[in-house]
Amino acid sequence: MSAILSADDLNDFISPGVACIKPVETLPKQQPEESQASSNPYEVTTEEKVNAGTAAPPAQISLTDCLACSGCVTSAEAVLVSLQSHGEVLDTLDKHCEMRGLPWQQGGGTQTNGGLGGVDGEEVEGKIFVASVSPQSRASLAATYNVTEQEAGHMISQLLSGPYGVRAGGKHGSGFTWVIDTNVMREVALVAAAEEAQQALGLPQTEQKRRPVLTSACPGWICYAEKTHPHILPHLSMLKSEQALSGTLVKSVLAKRFGVPPEKIWHLAVMPCFDKKLEASRGELTSEAWHGGERSEPVRDVDCVITARELLMLAESRDVSFPCLPRTPLSKVHAPPFPDATIDRFLSGRRRGQKRKREEADAAVGTSGGYLYHVLKSQQAQHIGSSLTVQRGRNADVNEYSITSAEGQTVFRAARYYGFRNIQNLVRRLKPARPSRMPGAARKPGGARKPTAAAGGSEGDYAYVEVMACPGGCTNGGGQVKVGDVATLRQVGGTGIENGSLEQEVMPAQKEWLARVDEAYWSAESEDLEAADEDRDVEMKDSGQLVGNDDGGGHEEAIVDGINHAHIKGLTEHWASITGVEVEKLLCTTYRAVESEVGKSKDEGSQVEKVSALAVAAGGGW
Repeated sequence: MSAILSADDLNDFISPGVACIKPVETLPKQQPEESQASSNPYEVTTEEKVNAGTAAPPAQISLTDCLACSGCVTSAEAVLVSLQSHGEVLDTLDKHCEMRGLPWQQGGGTQTNGGLGGVDGEEVEGKIFVASVSPQSRASLAATYNVTEQEAGHMISQLLSGPYGVRAGGKHGSGFTWVIDTNVMREVALVAAAEEAQQALGLPQTEQKRRPVLTSACPGWICYAEKTHPHILPHLSMLKSEQALSGTLVKSVLAKRFGVPPEKIWHLAVMPCFDKKLEASRGELTSEAWHGGERSEPVRDVDCVITARELLMLAESRDVSFPCLPRTPLSKVHAPPFPDATIDRFLSGRRRGQKRKREEADAAVGTSGGYLYHVLKSQQAQHIGSSLTVQRGRNADVNEYSITSAEGQTVFRAARYYGFRNIQNLVRRLKPARPSRMPGAARKPGGARKPTAAAGGSEGDYAYVEVMACPGGCTNGGGQVKVGDVATLRQVGGTGIENGSLEQEVMPAQKEWLARVDEAYWSAESEDLEAADEDRDVEMKDSGQLVGNDDGGGHEEAIVDGINHAHIKGLTEHWASITGVEVEKLLCTTYRAVESEVGKSKDEGSQVEKVSALAVAAGGGW
């Protein structure tokens, strides 16, 4: 007998099904209209036929769009997800003007003792708007409009910050002061992930931390683990994702430099999947983790998340033709420098890593940030002369990687698991063995099952596993532009195909379309790669090579996969010094096992009232 759920039971969830739920279109199918003459006045008309001719309702995000599966999302999280949309972006821009008195604004106030004065002594008003954009979203739009990934990034910046974008409309003409590429924060995450994997090898396994280390950048996977497999939590990487790191950087640095509270800074993230909205709603990713205990109400590090498709809706709502936007960088007038010179050089530099062979990139790096690949290359740097071997599992989304030393000994084993079917096999093998209930039976030693090797018959001790909910990786996220919408978007945008008309173009199948998006994603890796730090003139070297220099801060320079570890460590230490927050609080987060509150009294810690207040809040958000 199924329980009856009410609006009061907001922390409810059902165990997810075995199969992964793909995003479902919410637009109704158009039914052919029957002629008035052929209709029978005595025929019984069904409700479906009556509603078939009515206007289609606005498209909304349903829980089936969430790759974590609708059964894994509580009603409270559904409310938080619904509050994040392109409509909320427009409402916020219309409700708040851009903060006045900033140093680069003409006629602005003066900055004294780290604080920010207003105009003519008035109190500071408005908000500082900042956006961060993922490379997967840029790749989706690049493939949609037949432009390069770099040009798609410029078009997004023009929409959010340029004079022909959202600034051209609205009540206050507000726009985003900075548009940040999350690729730069990805480098911070990769260096920290390599350190975490190395530390896991040297530390004994405990109840709080176990091997293998499982990546935590995919919020759909985290949602699934917290609610269905709490035994996995000690395995999860403690690092924040690029989205969370970008939000923490933006709010912590700007709040300190300008002397404004974090709620005066509004951060928008453009991401490839709807699960990122769930991540932005996490209570662990708020100012409470880094701002101290003087605030009673925490402020989210990421205020709103929209996808590539919602970004196009944002442009359409402002009557902006996205494909007609300039494909050139913003002028300095609309792209002021970040208030900290060191961080500004880091954010504005094209730090995409080294040029890689296409075959190597597709096989090992992936389109989800390259966590596993960078960890493997870092391990190779620690074992000079070692070799990397790859074994494919039962499908293309399962692979095992082994690093063999020059002496022929296996020194590091890792794996990749994409898609929920494969993830379920992984967590099942990591589940602790149950003690026998038979009288006199001895308990099995070891406590946990070892995950079986992806391609071999023997068991393997993985030290690191890259886990993503989407089959194929993040370029296949639920918020990406669907292949069925491409022709319509190009036609509406007024863009044609270089060789032929729109009518002559035959759109590819989803698999071929995903390959085009991947191609656009990887095109960014070969653009302006020689431009490293201008002030350091770092020479790019092959992956896994150690450079015997010192950066002056006690760090030996290690350039792995085109990323200078010493420079990244120096940046994080600088970030911590200017904000007065420990590096661990800036980079790391926590997880918790989630239990349903259905049937419990409201006095037992229910968050019903808080979520209900969020649902009716003017303008949405926290």
